[in-house]
Order: sequence, then structure tokens, then C-alpha cells
Amino acid sequence: MPENPITIAIDGPSGSGKSSVSKQVARELGLTYLDTGAMYRALTWWCLQQGIDLTDTQEVAEQALTYPLEIGTDPDAPSIHVGGTDVAAAIRETALSEQVSHIATNLAVRATMRDQQRQLIADARHAGAGIVVEGRDITTVIAPDADHRFLLTASEEARLARRARELFDTDDAQAIAATHNQIVRRDAADATVSAFFEPAPGVVGIDTSDLTFEQSVGAVLDAIAQATPTPTPFHTPDDGGN
Repeated sequence: MPENPITIAIDGPSGSGKSSVSKQVARELGLTYLDTGAMYRALTWWCLQQGIDLTDTQEVAEQALTYPLEIGTDPDAPSIHVGGTDVAAAIRETALSEQVSHIATNLAVRATMRDQQRQLIADARHAGAGIVVEGRDITTVIAPDADHRFLLTASEEARLARRARELFDTDDAQAIAATHNQIVRRDAADATVSAFFEPAPGVVGIDTSDLTFEQSVGAVLDAIAQATPTPTPFHTPDDGGN
């Protein structure tokens, strides 16, 4: 087991399993957990509530500096509030998901989020808790110096099926069709500002297409264990019996 405080960075496209795997890894290792994508979704919700045009990049960037975000980092209850309102369910609704790329591709917003996310990581490490951070460019931009860095990927077929089950409790043809545009269009938009399909140098790539959830978690934990130095046993010098 690695010693705290550590930072584990996990990237990946939608449906790769990064959120559920990240939360379980945090639980297994006694770490906190940060969903950076939820921060972009929360800002999207806030701007829509304020009647702000999401294509007004300057106004949205200004809102990113001041909107009243509160995000919890407990992997068993990762809460998110804006202005005192619990938005955990609202930011996952399909209508909002279809709008979030306007926020996520705003470079000024990304710069602000980068600073906020780095501060959250620093706070967790200072508290001695350590943290698992997941998102789109965590391994390369937000925390390139993380102790462990992973990119989870999966085939488009597997990712669509997972997200369809998440949203509609089924992966039949109708659910897949309803999910396709959201996933593919979001990935295409986000890929213009973030690389999350190929692991950068030093980043461990894990293809979860044919892995169960438990196997995906195990693959991450095994890689961490293998990369963690084994403590050198302490031996009392032999005094020759004197």
C-alpha cells in the first residue's frame, strides 16, 4: 500500500469507467476523490440558471471566477452544491450534458478550473488525506507530477453500452441510439482542447473494454502496488554478542 499523501490522476473519455473506478480506488486506499468534470457541469448549470449565453466566452469565463461552488471530496458521498443548491442530479441530466462542451472548451474557463483543481489537490495533500482526481487532462495539465497517472480507455461500443445502462438501465438499440450523439459529439468537442485517448509518456494506459468493474479497479490498484517501492526492512547491526 502506498503511503499518504499521494495524488492519483485518472483520465479517460466518457464511458471508460474512470468515475466509478476512481471512486472505488479512493475508497480502497483511504483517499479523497475529485470529479473535475462535475465542476464544468456545475458551472454550466449556474450559467443556464442565470440566463447567460454559453457561447459568450468572456461572460462565462467571468462567472467561472466567482460562481458559488462547493464540492465535497468524500468518495462515498461526493457532493456538489452551487449557491447552496444541491445540483448532483441536475448536472447529469441529458439536456445539460448536451451543453457542457460550450463550457469545457472555453480556454479561459479551463485556466480558472486548472487553478481551482490544483488548489483542491494541494489542500488534500496538506491535510494528509491524498486524493484521486479524474477528468480529461488531469495526467497532462492539472497534475502532471501526480504520484500515479492512468488513462482508462474503452472501445466506442463498450462506452456507449455503459453510458446507456447508466442513463436508461438498458443497452438495447434504442438506448444506444439515444446515447450515441451525446457521447460522440462530446468527445469530439473536448478533444479539441484535451488529449484523452492515448496515454502521454509516463502514463499507464488501461483498456477496460473487456474488463468488469472489479477487474478495472484491480488493474489500477495492481499498477499502483507495482510502482510503490517496497520498504527496506530495518536490521539491528550485529554486535557480535558484545
